[in-house]
Amino acid sequence: MIKGGIGGGNTITGLKFEERIDLKSVIGRLPGYALRGSEVFFQGKKVAELYRKNDLYKNFLAKRGIDYSKIISKKLLPDDAIFVFKDNLLNIIEMKFQEVAGSVDEKLQTCDFKNKQYCKIMEPLGIKVRYIYVLNDWFRKKEYLDVLAYIQSVNCHYFFHVVPLDFLGLPSHLPKVKDLFGKFKVKLKRPTEEILAETDRELDSKYFK
Repeated sequence: MIKGGIGGGNTITGLKFEERIDLKSVIGRLPGYALRGSEVFFQGKKVAELYRKNDLYKNFLAKRGIDYSKIISKKLLPDDAIFVFKDNLLNIIEMKFQEVAGSVDEKLQTCDFKNKQYCKIMEPLGIKVRYIYVLNDWFRKKEYLDVLAYIQSVNCHYFFHVVPLDFLGLPSHLPKVKDLFGKFKVKLKRPTEEILAETDRELDSKYFK
């Protein structure tokens, strides 16, 4: 794994992107979650709202009395955005999947400007912004080390394929196995790490075939 990069992880507690797919489709297949239009529910409780492209302006900002044109000169259209109520947080999610060198390389370097623009239009509402790239394995190559380091240096974020739910501020649908071991004081015959890895594989095969 590239130093500073994030990937893999427990897909039962994260959003798994195996291809260019919208956030709504990914959340919709997670156990414990349900969708009603743009609304996201976890165990029957509304926890977030989804917005794509121009919906962010039409269905989110305009309904809150914000005219973006008085704050920034041009719209930025996110691949996906998810507003999480409990943290008053808007996650901007941009997917960058690539198989050959091309224009995406340079687009990665625009994250600082875009993040600041989103922060400007959300500032009147007191809403925090988090700018996130979801990358495929193409960007694990050595030549992207500097770009990935830059993304982090300007307070933006990137993940390879899997974005943890807790990073987005969303609830996880399963208790942590480590917590269960501690709660019931289970005496283990094998190392905890080995059991956790096996548990993750079993959960992956059950929910992400």
